[in-house]
Amino acid sequence: MFAVIKTGGKQYKVAEGDEIVIEKLAADAGDSVTFDSVLMLGDGKKVTIGEPVVSGASVVGTVAEQRKGAKVLIMKKRQRNTYRRKKGHRQLETVVTIDSILADGKKAPAKKAAPKKEAAPKKETAKTEAAPKTEAKAAPKKDAAKPAAKKAPAKKAAPKKEAAAAKADDLTKMKGLGKVFAGKLEAEGITTFAQIAKMKKADIEALEEKIGASGKFESNDWVAQAKELAKG
Repeated sequence: MFAVIKTGGKQYKVAEGDEIVIEKLAADAGDSVTFDSVLMLGDGKKVTIGEPVVSGASVVGTVAEQRKGAKVLIMKKRQRNTYRRKKGHRQLETVVTIDSILADGKKAPAKKAAPKKEAAPKKETAKTEAAPKTEAKAAPKKDAAKPAAKKAPAKKAAPKKEAAAAKADDLTKMKGLGKVFAGKLEAEGITTFAQIAKMKKADIEALEEKIGASGKFESNDWVAQAKELAKG
């Protein structure tokens, strides 16, 4: 599903997981922003055009960062005079990651805070620790004199999770692939450029339908990007 929004006097075509660079917004990194000026909605089969905006539709995103754009040089010169002026300007920009597109006026679900762990009572733990000590004292000396049987050294399990994490690539290096879609791909077990480079057309279509990214692989040429990144 895609939408066309208007902000800062400009129009942007967006979909879930996209990262867009827009004119500066009054928000900090990590804040949630809502764009109510939705000019068009489309889901591949049906397109809704606003008059001038689509009623009840909105786009929700998260501010990724506040930054300055590339420097623009302004040169002034007057003919036959020693008049020359050179100035530079860097426009303030906001990078926004699109989280969801709401077509029916509903609000985006709030993120649930992780429940706090309850602290275990200290008194009970102290009692349980004291119990085995009394039992050890009551044991006869003869039993204590016997040499303890040597325990076989436990085999150390290979740290599979750490090895997998070391081999994982930063998928956000590919153009058009933000943190949201990178998380969806990792949830499906795709964590490296090599995996994406080996994907066939049927696999790509099935994956796009599953994570809601219709046409993303072809429009952004992710397979070709992954092949280049996997080499170096």
